[in-house]
Amino acid sequence: MAKEDKFADEIMREEELDQVAGGTCYEAADDSRFLNVLLRGTKYHQCDRYGATKMFFCHIAVVDLNNAWKSLGVELRARTGFIMKNKYKLNGKEITRDEAWAHAEKLVGKHLTEAEWNW
Repeated sequence: MAKEDKFADEIMREEELDQVAGGTCYEAADDSRFLNVLLRGTKYHQCDRYGATKMFFCHIAVVDLNNAWKSLGVELRARTGFIMKNKYKLNGKEITRDEAWAHAEKLVGKHLTEAEWNW
């Protein structure tokens, strides 16, 4: 058996690898930390700082995150689990997570570095 045949079933497509590397709960946890800091002191503040485990097991954490995004006009479809990606929509159009973050920063009028929200 050729070496490439032996590992053929174990090779992931780029899209699958992206999903594993980020993952729903990890993305959602980063979203909650980002929005918690970005929105603090504004009328949009709706979200606490949740970790990935809390996002996985606690429904209220997902509700808080959805409400925070909704206050900014972004619809979040948070997926359950650790490997599926969340989906973001703005004005009915699907956008990337980076676009959602950029929209949030523009709406609030401030930009955060990772060091400012990921502590």
